Amino acid sequence: MRDLMRRAASHLAWIVLGLFAAGAPAHAVTPQEILPDKALEQRAREISGGLRCLVCQNQSIDDSDAPLAHDLRILVRERLEAGDTDQQVRDFVVARYGEFVLLKPPFSAETLLLWLMPLLALGGAVWILWNAFGAPRKAEATPSTARLSAEEQAALDALLKSDAKE
Repeated sequence: MRDLMRRAASHLAWIVLGLFAAGAPAHAVTPQEILPDKALEQRAREISGGLRCLVCQNQSIDDSDAPLAHDLRILVRERLEAGDTDQQVRDFVVARYGEFVLLKPPFSAETLLLWLMPLLALGGAVWILWNAFGAPRKAEATPSTARLSAEEQAALDALLKSDAKE
């Protein structure tokens, strides 16, 4: 019994370890790309973590295996080795590929709709839900709830009396 518990605990530990490993970010940087200068490599990782892979579009170039992402990682490292500041490297890449290459585009007139879209969507959803469930409704006049005029009421009473006699 004790041996069975020990094996079950061991299997559970491997499963948990596997889940943690699967949740860790995958870095596609190859050993050939890594700069010998640790400070420059750290700067390169910070910059490439904020640049979008133009092939994958939802990954940074640091996480993508696409050939274009590899080329951009090399470009970032070359610019850093040439003495560019972090901002100069970002500006160079943006000048070449446009602001779409940034994973977090800056707030500007061109990106205003992009930044406001989540708020607009949330406001629209609240408005729809309020109209569907929250707002008190006015009673609509339907034939079953409409008031009869005096003449119509008299005609109805006459019909009901004649049906009762038959």
